[in-house]
Amino acid sequence: MSATAAVPVPAALEADPRRWKALFVIAIAQLMVVLDSSIVNIALPSMQEDLGISDANRQWVITAYTLAFGGLLLLGGRIADYQGRKRVFIIGLAGFATASFLGGISTSAELLFAARALQGVFAALLAPAALSLISVTFTESHERAKAFGVFGAISGGGAAIGLVAGGILTEYASWHWTLLVNVPIAILAIFLAIPFVKESRATGDTKYDVPGAIFATAGLVSLVYGITQANTMGWNGTSTLSFMGLGLLLLAIFLFIETRTTHPLLPLRILANRNRGGAYLASFFVGVGLFAMFLFLTFFFQGVLGYTPLQSGLLFLPFSAGVIISAGAASQLLPRFGPRWVTASGFALAITGMILLTRMTSTSVYVSDILPALIIISLGMGLVFVPLSAVSLFAIGNHDAGVASAVLNTSQQIGGSIGVAFLNTIAASATTAFVVANNLDAPTPDALVAGFTKGFLWGALILAVAGIIWVVLVTMTKKDMAANDSPTAHVG
Repeated sequence: MSATAAVPVPAALEADPRRWKALFVIAIAQLMVVLDSSIVNIALPSMQEDLGISDANRQWVITAYTLAFGGLLLLGGRIADYQGRKRVFIIGLAGFATASFLGGISTSAELLFAARALQGVFAALLAPAALSLISVTFTESHERAKAFGVFGAISGGGAAIGLVAGGILTEYASWHWTLLVNVPIAILAIFLAIPFVKESRATGDTKYDVPGAIFATAGLVSLVYGITQANTMGWNGTSTLSFMGLGLLLLAIFLFIETRTTHPLLPLRILANRNRGGAYLASFFVGVGLFAMFLFLTFFFQGVLGYTPLQSGLLFLPFSAGVIISAGAASQLLPRFGPRWVTASGFALAITGMILLTRMTSTSVYVSDILPALIIISLGMGLVFVPLSAVSLFAIGNHDAGVASAVLNTSQQIGGSIGVAFLNTIAASATTAFVVANNLDAPTPDALVAGFTKGFLWGALILAVAGIIWVVLVTMTKKDMAANDSPTAHVG
């Protein structure tokens, strides 16, 4: 689909002189949200022991957050559009800090679960507001590419940094600080956001689609909950199928509502654009194929190689460095060559690295066997994350920037949830088959690795699907990008 024609920029909409300082503030907030998705994973065993959380209920430390975050993202994006992105950004920061404080001082499992859910609520406001602020603050293609480069580096490398931070805080302080650390970060971001971040909001029709919000939120919550049930009940479990089926039904009703209402929560024209639709779909499959890799390698480092949580976290640092380096390169390459083939090369690297991991054995050495694959994957994903963010907001215009950002976040969130549940099931089945085939009494390191390598193989195949979708659907060129430098461009 062709790009929307450029619109002259009025003097009032010229580049904000504080835009780079604003990006620094947005980056702080995004890093906090991304860190929180992984920092708690390392601390989970300590939380469980300290608060007496049962094995059956420990999943709620993670699930309470993902349910609220994934379920409310679309509504959060629309609230940011209508109420003001800076205002919602600051509210999200304040609420996230409050929820983190409550979680950090928790003395019971119930308070911790509630605090994690509250974190998810405010993250659903904060995440789309942050991404949309970049889109409306940077109005020139070269600068926007650099800004998305910073955002992509944080989004891609932050999870690995969170594993390191979680290990350090848990080992040398306590699990409480994996949550309390958010409080000073959020306060700093709030104080910097007030002078440096420029307010923007949608104009024209700003009525809320209440029926759409109800069905979208209920559908996403039900779908995510059904996916999490697959980890414990299996994909054929009654609760898994029931909640996933209900979620899909509610989302189908939501889409029907969006075709009829005059002020939709999710304008379908956002999805209908070929480039944006391709970016959202590719983003979904990236989540499915990539995120379980961290889970498998964490178990390999600790359960097979015998590293401590802190040591395991440190082993992921090269991944963060690789993403940061390649995201910086992507921000330079994007306006020169356009997103299509820059990202295709990134997918090729990531797939190659994932295939290298399938050669892992129980005697593999980190430096020679794991590190090269990690670096190759990270260099590839940096070339993927930046264009994904840029294309997902391509020619979106001021009115829908928040909800378009929310769609990207939702596709990643749902994809990641499905990927972890699906690939974990694949790996567990392969391990069980190894145990049975070799008449073992319990899983051995070789049996565990047999599961991990099967998961990596499926991850590579899913990333290949994402790459094919990207190349086929995303046709935007560097000229198209430059033609939409105006923040007043309309959705096409």
